Formats: sequence, structure tokens, C-alpha cells
Amino acid sequence: MELREAIGRRRSTRFLLPHQPVERHKIQRMLEAARLASHWGNVGSLRAIVVERDQASQEVLDALPSPVAGYQIRLAPVAIVWYLDNTAVDRQPDRLRELVDAGALGYGDDRHQALEEQLIPIFVDKGVLEALKQPGLNDLDCGQGIAQATLMAFEQGLGTCLLGSANHERIRQRLGLPDTCRVLVVQTVGYPAESPECGGQRPRQPFEEMFQLNHPDTPFPREPEVVEELEHDRMFQTPAPLPWREAELAWLVKAFDLEGNGML
Repeated sequence: MELREAIGRRRSTRFLLPHQPVERHKIQRMLEAARLASHWGNVGSLRAIVVERDQASQEVLDALPSPVAGYQIRLAPVAIVWYLDNTAVDRQPDRLRELVDAGALGYGDDRHQALEEQLIPIFVDKGVLEALKQPGLNDLDCGQGIAQATLMAFEQGLGTCLLGSANHERIRQRLGLPDTCRVLVVQTVGYPAESPECGGQRPRQPFEEMFQLNHPDTPFPREPEVVEELEHDRMFQTPAPLPWREAELAWLVKAFDLEGNGML
């Protein structure tokens, strides 16, 4: 699948086939993609626990659903719990040394000395590392890794949905993670039960309201030719709802014996 099409289809797949397991080599490819993502200072604080529904304890499974994600967790053959390990930040000086050794940071014969005498003290001696453990930059870079894993999932024909939780602390404790770790999101993974169009292109905020050029009051110009090119490459799809979406939803609800108020 071309990257543009993969991006266009990288949307939540909420209905997954519960009876079709996900091959571990496909999950590994997702994790490999996440590992290669860029991270400030080469720290790499993103971590994950892969929870296979048929192998996990009931205690763990009961901790995963949120008030709006019950059936999605119940249907998913796999749930990846993505979390951040703050202790990775403490090893940032060593990660910087690796970058210098690889020729990716600094230049000249004195770059190792400059690293030890100038850059590392900024982070260590001035307490910057402790500040960087707070929510912010680490979360952003972890998000890049999760996004790459999601693209890899779609490349392999899988469906996923990223789910928040009403109690990330409960998940952390049930999984036995130390208190230096912070759960970010739970990602369901499986084979889609929905059509590939997945209800059409879902609504998004107007381009002109989201992006500006040089000044907050100047919308970034959106060229029609670029939009046409991306439509041709299937990054954009037919706007939702498609005419047969309601019938598809009715079939899914019946097939998976889903009940409730229509949102759960």
C-alpha cells in the first residue's frame, strides 16, 4: 500500500474480527516501526506491553476497557498498552554519546569533548532532565512511534483503534509496571470486520482554520491541484456517511451481539 493511501486509511477501526488471531510477526513489525521513530536526545522512552486476549489474565482484561471502549476491547484479539518509561530520560547522556559516535551529532575532532563539557552539563547540571520527565516532549515523541506502528498495522491489512482510559493508573498496576512509568494509550489490533472504506472519509476541521503561513491571521494557501493529486492517490476518500453505512452498522451490531445505547 502506498504511504499516501495508508495515511488516508489510518483511521479508527472499531469493529474487529474476534475469532481471527493476529500473527505475532505482524505485531513485531509494528513494534519495530515504533522503535525506529525519532525521539529527542535519542532517549527512546516509548514502551509497550502486547496483551493477547486469549492469553491474558482476566484481571488484566478487566482493567483495559474505558466507559466508551467496552465492546472494542472485548472484540480485539490484541491490545497494545503503550506507555512511557521516565527512567529512559536518566540515560540521555549515554544516548547522546551514541549519536556522536555514529556521526549524527556534532562535527570536528573535538565533538566528544564539546559534548561532555558543553551539552551534557546543560541537561544534567541544570536540572533539565528532571523537567523533561513531565508530560510534554516525551509524549510527543512517543506519539510519533505509535503513529508509525499504526501505519505499519494498516500496511499489513490490520485495523486498530487508539483508546484512552478512565483509569490509566489501574492499568499500570494490573500490568505490574513501576511507578516511573505512565500509561499513554491502549491500541486495539485485529482484522477489520468493517469494509475497507470504513464509513467513508470522516469529518475533519477545515484546513484553513488549522494551519497558517507566517502569521496567525493568514491561512496557509491550499492549492486545489495538491488536493486533486491526493484524492487521486486515495489519501482522501468519499466523505462519510456512505449510503450503506447504516446497514453495515446494523449487521455488525447483530453479528457481534452488541447492545447498549448505541455508543458503547
